[in-house]
Amino acid sequence: MKKKIALVAMCIFLLTGCTKNFTVTNEEEQTQKTYVSNILCKPESKEMLEVYENNTESLKEVGVDFNKLPQCKNFKVNSGGYEGLWTSLFVKPLSWVLIKVANIVKSHGFAIIIVGFLLRALLLPMSIKSSKMSENMNKAQRDLNRIETKYRGRDDQDSMMAKSQEMMMIYKKYNINPMSSCLFSFIQLPLFFAFLEAVYRVPAFFENSFLGVFNLGVTPLEGLRVGNYWYLILIVLILGATYFSFKNMNSTSGDIAQQQQMKMMSTFMVVFIGIASFSLQTSIALYWIVSNGFTIVQNLIVKKGKM
Repeated sequence: MKKKIALVAMCIFLLTGCTKNFTVTNEEEQTQKTYVSNILCKPESKEMLEVYENNTESLKEVGVDFNKLPQCKNFKVNSGGYEGLWTSLFVKPLSWVLIKVANIVKSHGFAIIIVGFLLRALLLPMSIKSSKMSENMNKAQRDLNRIETKYRGRDDQDSMMAKSQEMMMIYKKYNINPMSSCLFSFIQLPLFFAFLEAVYRVPAFFENSFLGVFNLGVTPLEGLRVGNYWYLILIVLILGATYFSFKNMNSTSGDIAQQQQMKMMSTFMVVFIGIASFSLQTSIALYWIVSNGFTIVQNLIVKKGKM
């Protein structure tokens, strides 16, 4: 248990990185656009190169020398030297993997999908265990409810100790480890943020297109404004992946009150994410869809007892 707690603490401690931005104002069009200032490599397009060459001071403010940055296709794990544990151990290696996969498959969009899938596959043993814990908790819910009813209104120390012992026996009977699912969540969180930062800090992932229809650096809202209604597909996929992911979560509890609470929370989250999806860049939307889709399929297989 101590080792697990130490691992979780280390993950939280390492979660200290973040992307930094600068804003460029177009006075003629009266618009503003935000760009990442602590990029790891140089942009490829002429338009983006011009933007960054005109804003080298913004990069220097965050310790980035634009002239010393490598081309994205030539980026290495040690490019730029040591930049702290978070960037050097998580962000840069993930950026390097993303770039290498993009060079192999000749598509930055497919690179995000493939690496996102590989990350979930890497966590598969732990996520399966977490899913099984949820299933076991569902099976044990009736016994746990019985214990709650038995000791309702009994707050003395002896009753509380007896209640804890009976609950521990139920956990043992159904092979439940409450810390297991929590540990998976804490380990998954740093990887999720590292992946997002790795994508954001590589300009190539916002300059290229996916399937010749979706610009990886464009949000659905921006795409719809110029009449590209293909971006509606992204919104539908994001909503679908989010809805079915939360729907599966709702079904893991046998307690009616908990199911109602989870249903309210999931409805709120689906609506919230649906609104947010209009401002989500295509590159990040692809990872969200793949990650949630992987989880949905995995949980369906676990439910059928094939894992």
